[in-house]
Amino acid sequence: MTTPALRTARLCLDPYTPGDEEEFVALFQDVRVSRWMGNGPCTEAEDRALFGRIFSKVYARDLFDVWAVRHEGRFVGHAEIKPSEEVGGHEIVYALAVTAWGRGFGTEIAETLTGYGFGTLGLPEVHATVAAENTASLALLGRIGFRHVRDVVEDDGSTTRVLTRSAPSRPEGGVGTDARVRPPSATRPGVGVPDGQPR
Repeated sequence: MTTPALRTARLCLDPYTPGDEEEFVALFQDVRVSRWMGNGPCTEAEDRALFGRIFSKVYARDLFDVWAVRHEGRFVGHAEIKPSEEVGGHEIVYALAVTAWGRGFGTEIAETLTGYGFGTLGLPEVHATVAAENTASLALLGRIGFRHVRDVVEDDGSTTRVLTRSAPSRPEGGVGTDARVRPPSATRPGVGVPDGQPR
């Protein structure tokens, strides 16, 4: 099953194309964004290799869903939902270019990814990981129903908060027939910027 296109009120989440490489790399090379991602900023070569793995590994093996985020046809960010050993389930990950901060796009993306997890993937829970100091992301996710369940102390001594949102109650016997279980991630462990993106 290939990654489908998703739509929010203002955004299009589409599978990446090879032509998105420069904008992808620019997004992840911006330290204002990458400081909240995984282990922090990477080299340009590492980010280009990461982009290549979206095609050679993630899409080729149908591992999990990854999207380019566009507003009015322009690339503004990255989104994914993937299995994560750290949270013991599926985690939403997203990041926005600095020029797209402060416009509520983070909320639209988080809600869409979460709804996709419940509706299309049939997940009982959706998770997010956020750096403890990323208060804007924590507040945003709290507003849309995520709750703080535990903390993880990273190797560098920093703290990552694990948040979870449970699926809405389903009618008796309704679990859905389209649930998918995906193998482990091939991209960074988490993403977040001050507009509300998880780490």
